[in-house]
Parts: sequence; C-alpha cells; structure tokens
Amino acid sequence: MDTFHQQTNIPKEFIYPKEDLIQAQEELNEPIIDLIGDINSVSMLVKTACLNHGFFQVINHGVDSKLINMAHAHVNHFFKLPLEVKLKVQKQHGSLWGYSGAHAERFTSRLPWKETLSFNFHENGGSNQSGIVVDFFESSLGIEFEQMGLVFERYCKEMKRVGLVIMEILGISLGVEKCFYKDFFKDTSSIMRCNFYPTCQDPNLVLGTPPHCDPNSLTILHQDQVGGLEVFVDNKWKSVQPRHDALVINIGDTFTVSPRLNFS
Repeated sequence: MDTFHQQTNIPKEFIYPKEDLIQAQEELNEPIIDLIGDINSVSMLVKTACLNHGFFQVINHGVDSKLINMAHAHVNHFFKLPLEVKLKVQKQHGSLWGYSGAHAERFTSRLPWKETLSFNFHENGGSNQSGIVVDFFESSLGIEFEQMGLVFERYCKEMKRVGLVIMEILGISLGVEKCFYKDFFKDTSSIMRCNFYPTCQDPNLVLGTPPHCDPNSLTILHQDQVGGLEVFVDNKWKSVQPRHDALVINIGDTFTVSPRLNFS
C-alpha cells in the first residue's frame, strides 16, 4: 500500500473523527531516572510514576549514542527503499513480524498514517554468531542487508540489558526480591518495532498511531527529536518530550493486571 506517496487527498480510510484528534496542550511531568543514582530513591520515583501513569525516562542507561544513531540511520534507510523491496518482508496475516503499510492487512478503516517494521529477538545461547535478527534480514532481503541486521541485533541486545535493569528496579519498588522479575523475564523474547511517519498533506485529519494500550510487559522507546508521543492521564492528553540521551519506559497491560504486580 503506497497511499502515502501517491495520493493528493487523504483517503477516507485514514480520516479520524474530530473527537479523536485532540492534541496535547501540556507536557507530562514524568520523572527522569538516573540509572546510576541511589537505587532506593530511583525505585520510589519509578513506583510513583507507575501509580500515576506508568511512564518515565531513563538516562545513564549505558547504550552507546553511536549505536542509537546507527539504528535510526538504518531505520530511515529501510523506509526509503522502493516499495517492492519493503514488500519482500511484508507482514502476513496473523504474523507479528514484517513490514506493514498502515496495518492495512488487519484493518479497513481508521488506519494509522505510518509504516512499521517489526521483528523478533531472543538471545542465541550467548553465541557470538549472527542471531535471529541478522537471519531475518539476510533471508528476506539478501546479504547486502547483513549490516542492517547486525546493527539491529546489537540494539536489541542493549534494549534487553536495559529492560532487565528496569525489572530489578520494579522488583524493589514492589517489595519483592531484586532479581524476582529479572530472573522471570531474562529468557523471554521481545519485539523490535520501527515506526515511520511519512509527511502528510493534511495532518489535522489523521493520526500516526491511534490511542492504544501496550499489551506487553514493558516498552522501551527512543524518540527522534520530532516528538509526538502523548499519554492520556488526568482526563487529558499530555506530551512526552524527546530527550536524545534518554529512553522512554512504560509498563504494559500484563505488568499492571498481574496480582503479583500490584502497585497499590
């Protein structure tokens, strides 16, 4: 689906009701968590954030800024590829992995004005050999995409490492053993999702990503400097401002509903 680049008018499938197009008028007052700070103070800040809205940002996370920049560069490179190339990794019905233009394979109305690329990640038994992410790109797009796969593989490993640090903090904030959630999640898989929002000729009619809740346990996001992330709290939308040195963290549905994960 190449609607983004060929149409001069917004197709009706992308148009949202006016009541859904309310923009944030103020910033979310989410804490900026220094991961090398005092662990008890950090856990209290995280607990307060999780009780209020579930969002916080972390700095001093140890992810090399050069790696983050390379990941962004490869994301931009992928989405600038010709459509016929991107469709080589097109998401199939019922699959979580692959390229999607506006999720048109799943929905027929209120489509998001975006393209996405999603792929799976899990550790390869500690091996230094190419892993599942490299295999995904090489097998689908060819050996010339090996470097893209290697960068994304490194990025996924770093996000896994940061995620396990966050799990330790969440464990402390909930009054359980420090390694309780870290040990539980250390062998799990994760999803890497890259979102691209093409220029829109009438952005007042569409949404890049519609209102939603994350159905996972933990989301780690690095925003570019354009921004656009908003959180619904206190009956209004509030924006999360981008920080190049920070990662945005939010807890997902499975973390909030579990009886062992009660923040009250």
